[in-house]
Amino acid sequence: MIAIENTSLESLCIHRVGNKVQDEGLGLAAAPVEVSSEIAQLLTSYFVTPFKSEEYYSLYHESDLSLNEAYAYVSRIFDDPAGLFEQSVNLARHLYESSNHPNIKAGEFYVAYFTDCMLDGETVDAVGLFKSENKDTFLKVFPSGDGFSVESQQGININKLDKGCLIFNTNREEGYVAAVVDNTNRTDARYWFDEFLRVRQRQDDYFNTENMLALCKNYVTRQLPGEFEVTKADQAELLGKSARYFKENERFDLDEFAEDVFGQPEVAESFSNFKQSYERDNDVQLADDFEIAGGAVKKQARAFKSVIKLDRNFHIYVHGDQRNLRRGYDEQSGMNFYQLFFNEEQ
Repeated sequence: MIAIENTSLESLCIHRVGNKVQDEGLGLAAAPVEVSSEIAQLLTSYFVTPFKSEEYYSLYHESDLSLNEAYAYVSRIFDDPAGLFEQSVNLARHLYESSNHPNIKAGEFYVAYFTDCMLDGETVDAVGLFKSENKDTFLKVFPSGDGFSVESQQGININKLDKGCLIFNTNREEGYVAAVVDNTNRTDARYWFDEFLRVRQRQDDYFNTENMLALCKNYVTRQLPGEFEVTKADQAELLGKSARYFKENERFDLDEFAEDVFGQPEVAESFSNFKQSYERDNDVQLADDFEIAGGAVKKQARAFKSVIKLDRNFHIYVHGDQRNLRRGYDEQSGMNFYQLFFNEEQ
């Protein structure tokens, strides 16, 4: 979790980065930006507030981490914060070279240095990389004679950060700890993650929780029906049990989870084998024991709704004991049916 109560914006550089394919050019500033303490507080809120997720990344390179341009330039800033401007120019040029998709918008590129950032209880400095691509229209109303005048202006909405990355000065040898946001929601905007920053998700508790939940859903909905005779109601109950385990426990233990959710030894063994296949197919390594990240559980909650879909007519939401739900076949109508047993109607 990131906290900014004591965070201070020490220095800031702004450049304009265009679309290289559209030959929009690169506008480099001549010096860092001087801002008042009031504006510095507004900018700190604008830059840092959007980072609410517990999902963290690391900068990487397939062969040698030092060949990652963003990593190299940011490392120089941490080594010598006074050299922020020089490295901001290098970062702006690197971003321009990465802006090679025709749909990428030009915008202001900010490189900021923060002190006293709180990251999961640890106080560290951070380098911020941000880009604003979209402008909003603002109305300015001011007194004029006996009345008022209204003018419109184009500007940046400080409540809407388009792209951002906070790189914290910790775990340097592993590519630092980075928080990344990209609110453009376009497939071509992956250049911010993949081309400019070159980041990948850290294999921490959030990573383990998120992937283990995905593994559980895939097992129950895809693998389990191929190995055992299970009904849709059985699957709904198992999804519900899986979700409750993650919501009600602070730590995940593979053996405990398999016993609590699946019960039968042969199913638990099947789940363990599926975990190994999942890790191999997705090139990940999931821990058998880890602290459950509440943010990842909340993010995946929708995927674990225990729903039985019946044609286009009905959806049955199974929240409790599936023994109160019976499936049958009506020979007269030639249709399947479910019986629902309950004590009272609410």
